[in-house]
Parts: sequence; C-alpha cells; structure tokens
Amino acid sequence: MSRLTKAAAAIAATAAISLLASACTGSSESAASDDPNKDVTITFWHGWSAPSEVAAINANIKAFEKVHPNIHVKVQGNITDDKINQALRAGGAGAPDVVSSFTTDNVGKFCSSKAFADLSPFLTKSGIDPAKTFPKSMLEYTQFEGNRCALPLLGDAYGLYYNKDAFKAAGITSPPRTMSEFKADAVKLTKTKGDSYSQLGFMPDFHGYESTTTHLSAQWGPTYFDKSGKSNVSKDPAFASMFNWQQDMVKALGGFTKLEKYRTTFGDEWDAKNPFQTGQVAMAIDGEWRAGMAKDAGVKFPIGVAPFPVPDDQAASYGKGYVTGTIIGIANTSAKKNAAWELVKYMATDTDAVVSFANAIHNVPSTYAALKSPKLSADPAFQTFVKIAQNPGSNTTPPSVNGGTYQLTLQDFGYAYESGKQTDLTAGLKGVDTQVDKDIAQAK
Repeated sequence: MSRLTKAAAAIAATAAISLLASACTGSSESAASDDPNKDVTITFWHGWSAPSEVAAINANIKAFEKVHPNIHVKVQGNITDDKINQALRAGGAGAPDVVSSFTTDNVGKFCSSKAFADLSPFLTKSGIDPAKTFPKSMLEYTQFEGNRCALPLLGDAYGLYYNKDAFKAAGITSPPRTMSEFKADAVKLTKTKGDSYSQLGFMPDFHGYESTTTHLSAQWGPTYFDKSGKSNVSKDPAFASMFNWQQDMVKALGGFTKLEKYRTTFGDEWDAKNPFQTGQVAMAIDGEWRAGMAKDAGVKFPIGVAPFPVPDDQAASYGKGYVTGTIIGIANTSAKKNAAWELVKYMATDTDAVVSFANAIHNVPSTYAALKSPKLSADPAFQTFVKIAQNPGSNTTPPSVNGGTYQLTLQDFGYAYESGKQTDLTAGLKGVDTQVDKDIAQAK
C-alpha cells in the first residue's frame, strides 16, 4: 500500500523539509572517497512498517549482503520524513547513509538543498543510463533542475476500478475509454434513494479520496510549469478542461451538495469500509494497491480494473495514467557514499531485487527490466497497472523547490471552485499561477 496519497503526511513533510532547505541550501557536496571494498557498516532508513513490507525489505538487504559480504546494513524502518530531515540537518554518526522516502513531492527540496547527494557521477561510473533503465515519468520525479539526487524504488500507477456486478446490472459490457463514455456509465450506475443514493456511479468531488485535482488532470497530459519555471496552470488548456469536465460530472450525478452529503457516509479510505469496497460507489480512481486491499477486506463482488478514461479528443492516448512512487537516495552527510551507492544501485536497479520487492508489497516495479520480468506477478489486475506505468503518455507532478506546495494551491482552488465559493474559472486559474510563482520565489 502506498502512503504517498495521504495528504496530511505530505503536508507535514513539506513543512518539515522547509527547515532542511534553509539549513542546507548552498552547502557543498562532500566527495565520495571511501573504499566500498573494505569492511563497512552503513545505515539505511525507510518508512515501511507493516510486517509484510518490513520482511520484504529485510529479504532484499539479506540478498544484498550476500553479494557484498563486506558491506553490513543497519536497517531502521517506520521513519518519517520529519525524522530524516532532523538527522540530515544534524549529520554525524547518528545520521543515515541511505534514505528512502514516500514523499516524491519533496525531491525538489532534497536536490536543491543538497540534502541528498547527486547520483549522476555514480550512475556514470556504473555505466547505468537512467533513460534506458527507468520509465520516463519516474525519471521526472527523481530529479530537479538537472540534479538527479534520487532513484525510483517501486512506483504507484492510477487506474479505474469498477464493480462488475453493477456493470452487468446496468447493461454495461466493457469499461469506458473516453470521458463521455465514463459520464454515461456513471449516470447509468447511479441509483438514488430519497434525497441520497443507494449506489453512486463515481464520486467526482475532489475530497473523494483519490479523485484529486492532480490525479484527474493527468488524463489531459498537463504541463504545470513553463520552460522558465513559471506556473503554467492558466495557460495550459488541460487544467480548464479538467475542471469543466469535473463540474459537468458533479451536475450530472446530482450536484455538489447532494454528493458531499453522501460522501459523509463513506468509511475510511484505508480500511474495509472504503466506499468502493462496500459497493457505495461503482467506479473509482485508485492505485494498484486497492486490488489487494479489497481482497483482504473480503469484497464479495468481482472487481474489474482498466486504465482511467481519457478526454474524447485524446482517445488514442487511452492507457495512460498518473504515476508516482517511492524514492531512494544517499544522504549528502554520509562519509560512506561509495558503499551507500552499492546498496542504492542494488535496491533500485537489480532486476530480481526490484521484482521480488514489487511482488511482496504489491507496488509497480520501477525499471523497464523488472516491468518485463517473467518473475513479476502475472495477476491480470496488477498487470494493468504495470502497463499504465510503462505507457509513454503516463505522467506525474513535477518536482518543485518548495515541494508539493503548488499542488496544494491547485487543490485548494479546486475545493473552492467545486463548492461555488469561487465561480470564475479563468480568474481562479490565473490566481493559482500568481500564488504558485510567489511561493516559489520566496522559497529560493
């Protein structure tokens, strides 16, 4: 299960790392001068905590130590970005050498503040071509302004989940491929009950868990920043198109007030009472982890999985989706960078290591070789997300010097616009640009 989608954690991490940026910006990178062939102990911090996740990490570490018997890895799990930031600011023997984070939004800060070491020299030395090793979207969220300070370590891809029983009852024979088909199906699948619903085709509200402004915008192929680094939200028609589509969906399915009232009946996104799993919602946008969670929750109806629909005028691009993931890098404070690189290289590029980890925790592999490996889970639902991750049209939210602040600005506008607090879309998107540019200028 990905933790990347938990907005509260992301916001907390963004706040914490701002302190790191102020403490580290402008610091020089220390050279990697240690001998990785000597007996050495390095420390690896990661955020996984579930028993199955920890077991999977430990199995990979054990396999690494078998290949590199001179490098001993001290592992610390369940580490938050806040703890990472504190340790990297302090440095010294207590700081980690290798760090994994769920918060891709903070890559811009990790790179610009030089909290994470530039991995380009290590990649060159090892003869690894990033463009031939990792999918394009994953490469984008692991670098910032030419500094590749992280590598992908498994990924998350978003697609469409649908209730096959509900589809059959509504006479729908296949998942929708375009937004117009999606709207028609959502209306067919919606059953009203008094002033509420007994079943909703799709929850289009931006508070509807994964139906966020950024996840939905991905289907239009947006460009968040122009070549000069200025916010591009009001200039790229993709964003206005997404908002217009969302407003149309809200109206078609009963209106914002009625939808929001129904949303208050939903259980938690991360437990058995997730509204898709309970049958309250017949279609949902979600990540590859949902299939496993639904199975664990004992969902009775058969579940279908497909790429999320695309705009009608981009029908040929069907198959793409929003992609994000976990990152791994080397702490710039480490005095054992060469040894640390051996672990990073193994975890991020060794095909068997990536595949075994992906199979164990049900996340999408992060290298082309692992995505095509015959050892990768052949489960049809999982393979749908594997294909989405490889699709050249799939995209992500780009790194920024102040982390995910620009995404929160767009998200807040989305809340105001859908609720009617802000009614002028053009002016609102221009306001997003103004605020994003102001925030970035202050962060530099």
